[in-house]
Amino acid sequence: MSLLWWLMLLVVLIILVLYLREHTSHRALRRDLTYINQKMTTLNGPGLTLTRERVQIVTGVQELRELLQGLNTLLDHARQSSADYIRTEQAMRRMLANVSHDLKTPLTVIMGYTEFLTGPISLSPEEQQRMLGQVHRKALELHELIHAFFDLSRLEADDYDLPLTPLDACEVCRHRILAYYDLLAEQGFEVQIAVPEHPVWVYANEEALSRILDNLLSNAVRYGADGRYLGLSLTCLEQNVHIQVADRGAGIARSEQARVFERMYTMEDSRNRRVQGSGLGLTIAQRLTERMNGKLSLDSEPGAGARFTLTLPASTYRKP
Repeated sequence: MSLLWWLMLLVVLIILVLYLREHTSHRALRRDLTYINQKMTTLNGPGLTLTRERVQIVTGVQELRELLQGLNTLLDHARQSSADYIRTEQAMRRMLANVSHDLKTPLTVIMGYTEFLTGPISLSPEEQQRMLGQVHRKALELHELIHAFFDLSRLEADDYDLPLTPLDACEVCRHRILAYYDLLAEQGFEVQIAVPEHPVWVYANEEALSRILDNLLSNAVRYGADGRYLGLSLTCLEQNVHIQVADRGAGIARSEQARVFERMYTMEDSRNRRVQGSGLGLTIAQRLTERMNGKLSLDSEPGAGARFTLTLPASTYRKP
């Protein structure tokens, strides 16, 4: 055989080896892609949120590893979105049930009293006045609840105009606590106020800040009535201003604290209408705080009262 023939045979063998290697590689790649497709089809179902399973293949192909990393990231996002949707749906169901209950209660009272007032039974002027007072109070309660629902829906739909300007937080705090002076004095509350005399500026919305403080103060009066104490303090640390409202009431268990900002959530021991609120005040307060780039937090121990802290970014503004 000539040298040329041997060279040709060598080239053919090399081409054959390369072909077999490429064929094997392509077959492995097709097998991996088939596995990925089957795996994604299996995971893309109702059981997605119940498993943390991922698509895993040991491969030396860089592009395939990057594809797997991207798919697993998408799976994580899909699981989180699915879990968030389920939680939101459950929260909405609870909220609708609570809304139905909370709207039904004042309506039932209003309908009952109006039936008496328009019925054939003769009532004394004093009794009529008492019933009309109850109708008026329940109508106001119903109006406030509907107004709260409307505000919350606008906040969550980002349809709530909230212009931010430099504000003297100390002045707002003084005005809000002054509005509760008569009520606190009547109920014999010990009040401690630690608000600086000099202005402390925050970048916020005055109406929103006043509403947040009203909610925190009214909650302290309502739920902390047993302790007969209300504290209001303001401190400025680094780039933040902290406003704290404290009471010495029954406090809130650790297991309850993560839920106090949920829509329509009221503590089980507050089902007594004497102290129970709508369950929307803290949710609205938190949403308003977030819109002002702040944070609303809770620190409490059962039997030791509750301390709500509103944190807002400080402003460099100085009144000329």
